[in-house]
Amino acid sequence: MRTTVEITDEQHRALSAIAQRRGVRGFSALVQEALDTYLASLNADEVDLLLGLEGTLNDSEAREVQRRINDARARWRAS
Repeated sequence: MRTTVEITDEQHRALSAIAQRRGVRGFSALVQEALDTYLASLNADEVDLLLGLEGTLNDSEAREVQRRINDARARWRAS
C-alpha cells in the first residue's frame, strides 16, 4: 500500500545515509523495518486497543482532529 509520510530534513538525511550504506534505493524497506520494530514493541492489548478505535469518530470529529494535528504541525515547524 502506498502512503505519504512527512519527515524532517534531518530524518531524510539519516534515511538516505542508511539506504546508501545498505545499497538500496528509496526508503520503503527502511520504513517498513521501523514500523515492524515499533509494532513488535507494542503488547497485544495495545494493538487491540488501537485497532478498536477505527471508525469511532464521525466525519465532523475526524475533520476537527485533523485540523488540530495540522495546527500543531504548523506551530512545530514555525518554532
